[in-house]
Amino acid sequence: MLDAISNAIYDIDDVIWGWWLIVLLFGTHVFMTIKTRFIQWKSITKGIKLSVTKDPDAEGEVSNFGALTTALAATIGTGNIVGVGTAIALGGPGAVLWCWLSGIFGIATKYSESLIAVKYRVKKRDGRMQGGAMYALSRGLKWKKLGAILGMIFAVFAGFASFGIGCATQVNAIANVVKANTGAPVEIVGIIIAILTAVVIFGGIKSISSVCEKLVPFMAVFYVLGCIIILGINYDYIIPAIATICRLAFQPGAAAGGLVGTGIMMAMRFGIARGLFSNESGMGSAPIAAAAAQTRNPVRQALVSSTGTFWDTVVVCLMTGLVLVSTIMKNPAINVNEITDGGVLTTLAFGQIPYLGPAILTLGIVCFAFSTVLGWAYYGERAVEYFAGKKGLIPYRLLYIIVAAIAPIVTLDVVWALADILNALMAIPNLLAVLLLSGVVSKETKKYINNLDAWDDESVPIVDD
Repeated sequence: MLDAISNAIYDIDDVIWGWWLIVLLFGTHVFMTIKTRFIQWKSITKGIKLSVTKDPDAEGEVSNFGALTTALAATIGTGNIVGVGTAIALGGPGAVLWCWLSGIFGIATKYSESLIAVKYRVKKRDGRMQGGAMYALSRGLKWKKLGAILGMIFAVFAGFASFGIGCATQVNAIANVVKANTGAPVEIVGIIIAILTAVVIFGGIKSISSVCEKLVPFMAVFYVLGCIIILGINYDYIIPAIATICRLAFQPGAAAGGLVGTGIMMAMRFGIARGLFSNESGMGSAPIAAAAAQTRNPVRQALVSSTGTFWDTVVVCLMTGLVLVSTIMKNPAINVNEITDGGVLTTLAFGQIPYLGPAILTLGIVCFAFSTVLGWAYYGERAVEYFAGKKGLIPYRLLYIIVAAIAPIVTLDVVWALADILNALMAIPNLLAVLLLSGVVSKETKKYINNLDAWDDESVPIVDD
């Protein structure tokens, strides 16, 4: 029975992640890049500066940096470590290039979805800011009935997706890596993570952002330093690794170290899918945090939010990909064809650092994954509140904590496949929101891009809880 369910999940995953979704996702990235006149450059030059600039007089619950780190907490997770390894194992080294390209072009989509999330956000009577694709669809589209339906669909899928991408996969990864390095039972690890999660998420967005502001910078710097050390060890294989990644992204074949290219379709499929899992550009999740930020106009926060994709994929995922491919090429004894778990590849790579390698990887995965659990708890809450009201928050939090507790005993590959499906299902209505409101994105960008200190002339509407 369980095998039949697992096979059905795999079949659905293959159908959903066919060419049509790849074209929709990557096509939206390219279209919005053109529509925003290559906003990527502004995101890097201005967005990074704005991310550490406070705007206390603007409406919002948390600072720009707090919103960004909450979003980064949710995006920089096991997708950056285990996900990249899984993409290489299943899609070949060429998947790294497609993952990276999805990040480069995805900056424009992250900018666009964050812009409309802020523009169409609302304020609850108790002062809480609410926003995201569900509000952009229901308030922004001229076809109100269609917008309401699509908004509800997004909210439902986002709520369910939080249990997979945000909770189960992350806690499972934490439990397995802790067991591998310390011998601690996975059941005990799951219970501890569940308790820590409960302590934070019952404090709301301010509690979550406060933890993330402290955790995200530390964990990112710590992990990147580990990658730099490994690349130093593999220095003579870096250029060959880059050449192999680029060549096998477009054609099948073999390279040094047992690396095999599976063809453009498989490389694109797993590279873009893991890219979406990693940076969440086009998924509609990060804009939910962006909507809570203190910002004087939509473009200002959209630039800040879009830098999350830059840090997540353009920097961290690329470094992970280079670390893994160069390690495999340096150690031909590694049989990639027999490895389907990306965590195994990453463990082998970090094992090259004497004594400290396993500790760096363990701490990196634990911090990355736990921060993702917190960030997605907030996303899920906002989605559940949209379709079930405030009465649905306590049951959601309790179920989220239960999933965290039992996640370590769930088969990981099934969880990843289910997460892929739910990611795609919530991405579809969000991508439609971005495309249908692309004219608004273009108009707002022209209005504020050269005057980021200007105040939005539209007040945030107040709605009943």
